[in-house]
Amino acid sequence: MQNNKNTLRWWQYGVVYQVYPRSFKDTNRDGIGDLKGVIEKLDYLRELGVQAVWLSPFYPSPMVDFGYDVADYCGVDPMFGSLEDFDTLVKEAHLRGLKIIIDWVPNHTSDQHDWFKESRSSRDNPKRDWYIWRDPAPGGGFPNNWGSVFGGPAWTFDPHTEQYYLHQFVSEQPELNWRNPELRAAMYETLRFWLRRGVDGFRMDVIGMILKDEQLRDNPPNPHANPHAPANDIFGRLLTTYNMDQDDVHSIIREIRAVLDEFDDRCAIGELWGELPRWVRYYGENGNGLHLPFNFRLMWEPWQAEAMRRSVDSLESALPPFAWPNYVLGNHDQPRLASRFGGQPQARLAAMMLLTLRGTPTLYYGDEIGMENGIIPPEKIQDPQGKNLGAERTRDVCRTPMQWDDSPFAGFSSVEPWLPVEAGYASRNIKAQDAEPASMLNLYRRLLQMRQESPALHSGGYEALTVSAENCFVYRRQVQGEIRIAALNFSSETRQVAIPGQKRGTVLLSTNMDRQETVDLGALVLRPFEGVLLAPEA
Repeated sequence: MQNNKNTLRWWQYGVVYQVYPRSFKDTNRDGIGDLKGVIEKLDYLRELGVQAVWLSPFYPSPMVDFGYDVADYCGVDPMFGSLEDFDTLVKEAHLRGLKIIIDWVPNHTSDQHDWFKESRSSRDNPKRDWYIWRDPAPGGGFPNNWGSVFGGPAWTFDPHTEQYYLHQFVSEQPELNWRNPELRAAMYETLRFWLRRGVDGFRMDVIGMILKDEQLRDNPPNPHANPHAPANDIFGRLLTTYNMDQDDVHSIIREIRAVLDEFDDRCAIGELWGELPRWVRYYGENGNGLHLPFNFRLMWEPWQAEAMRRSVDSLESALPPFAWPNYVLGNHDQPRLASRFGGQPQARLAAMMLLTLRGTPTLYYGDEIGMENGIIPPEKIQDPQGKNLGAERTRDVCRTPMQWDDSPFAGFSSVEPWLPVEAGYASRNIKAQDAEPASMLNLYRRLLQMRQESPALHSGGYEALTVSAENCFVYRRQVQGEIRIAALNFSSETRQVAIPGQKRGTVLLSTNMDRQETVDLGALVLRPFEGVLLAPEA
């Protein structure tokens, strides 16, 4: 499938950059990042070369799950600033040509949300059915066997009304009942609130979980469950047959999309998992679903070229003609890219792959300087997943403060931040890498620049090339006569690659940032963990 930039929407040719506001930049000396900090760094993001900024939640919240427990969908928590600050952020971003995407959390609210306070006040309250309440099982006990993602059962008993309410995360995150039309209408109004303020799109949290089996049937056992998981990991011991990805969720997805389509040029992104045949349905039958169901498949592939190629080829084969691919290698829920794939050389190669594949890439703050997992002492763990399921499951490791310089708190704040700064910040920071021509930061800048300037990279088709060199992933991007070839060596050893159908070409960029030369494409030498971007001769 080939396009040109003039026919593509911003969310197709652009690159999305995720900001975790708590950890990006603190401007009021409380150790927590804020919206003014994002405003302060908009020029950095524009110069980096991204086109859209996705903000993780900043809503009023008790912060049990750091903003994913929403107490008010139409406000800004004072720790992050004010609605006026948000409006300024949108205005300043748009002046710089940047789009703003915000998180929308449709599956659950905080138990401090006014809706839930009303719902739990009595069984006959008008908002009772806005949440999922059930009587105890016959003989007492939970209504079904479902577990919480964060450990323990997915049900909490409310003694006041003598029923259980459902929560698939912490107990302070009661689940909304999307089968109730009044609730749906109220949630759509929360979308319109932000769309009217100029928001360009939404990343929709766990969107595939919003609808549950109408009968709330027990989930079957998971035959692939981790036998060494903590005893309270009920969620992991069960298949998600009845609590996720229900067939009738797609009618609701179409309704959500219709709300966005009331406004010009907005984008719906969804957090989703599942096997390809079911995942791809979230695009809609004719493109009337999500614009971009998030594709996390590369994130947990083994560090092997064949595994990466197989994942990309499978996705390309599964997509209907109207669907646009996308790739994600890091976010606020997973270990850092550089730590997960084995080190800085691997992270550089992953960057080239992410930014040269067909489709929309999403970057996670700090990956552009190779940030690694933070070391979080047990007494400083903040994440409820880590507190409930053990230190090895904490997501705090990927949420440490952004590293702007080598000052005591990495330029993030002038006081001790909410999480410890990552150990290598003295050299892994924006200021240091800005001055180093071959740094990770400058590799990202060059890749982002080339992606925007090259029609083949931002608009071209994708074709995997078969090579005999072991552990190498090679593919061609082509449109309107322009060809670019990415050759990626996933091995820790030097490889010689013969690129089929090509004789000579120019190395436009190496992940080592030290090659620009004409080469024999029948005997292309790739150093350990090196990737090169090539322009073959006609």
